[in-house]
Amino acid sequence: MSNLDYEINKELGECYLFMGDYEKAEEYYTKAAGSNGVHPDPYLGLATIAIQRGDLAGAMALYKKAAAVEACDKALAGMALVEMETGDAPTAYEHFRQALEANPENEVALLGLIQTGHCIGRLEEVPPYLENALAVDPTKHDLRYSLAGCLANLDRKDEARRHLEIILESAPDHAAAQELYGMLA
Repeated sequence: MSNLDYEINKELGECYLFMGDYEKAEEYYTKAAGSNGVHPDPYLGLATIAIQRGDLAGAMALYKKAAAVEACDKALAGMALVEMETGDAPTAYEHFRQALEANPENEVALLGLIQTGHCIGRLEEVPPYLENALAVDPTKHDLRYSLAGCLANLDRKDEARRHLEIILESAPDHAAAQELYGMLA
């Protein structure tokens, strides 16, 4: 299969997935995956279809296949989401952490890391990952708010207030930041 055939099949798979036609999406992703297995994207698409069908074991196998092709942040975060769903929070935490090492801006991994870190008592390890994402894009108020929430939960209230003030300087109508700031005052 040529690279052009791969791209066409992958794009068609994405289009059909977006439209909710899982059978057609699966058909085109399977064709794209047949291109020597050098691209993780078709496996990620097939894993999404498996999730939509409630097949967590199938999704996990496909995320692992994608990660074997390329240990990309999306495959690692996908594995972690399945692990969260099946009750394996410690392993999910590690996969979210690995996803963030590959891409510090992966918001699925960031939010999953917060949730699993809180669940397994490792919340104190989470702020540096949020800070790394904010170093790339300091305008992401939702991430900064999440960081402030983590810091407040860790009894680092002065740091939390500082981050909330940054949000409120540029978005004074940010209701959640106003509320948390009021609670920390």
